[in-house]
Amino acid sequence: MRIDLFNTAANQITNEQSSQQVSAQNAAKPGQPDVEDTATLTSDSVSIASLVGTALSSPEVRQDKVDSLRLSVSSGQYDIDPEKIAASIVDEQA
Repeated sequence: MRIDLFNTAANQITNEQSSQQVSAQNAAKPGQPDVEDTATLTSDSVSIASLVGTALSSPEVRQDKVDSLRLSVSSGQYDIDPEKIAASIVDEQA
């Protein structure tokens, strides 16, 4: 399982930049009241926090998976598909 928080961080940076642009535009208009920065927690933020909590509370080693793979390798039944591995590497780099 892979948890990618990069997209969340990128969205947060974009939102902060947008807020700064709005603040700069409002500051340039004379006679307008100052606008306060606000933060709103959406259900997405709550969902991400929940998923992160679940991931952190799961065991570090899934022994059942390790045992299954160990048995497959030792019996010679573990099959490697080089094309799938190459495709995954290319997808990861893109």
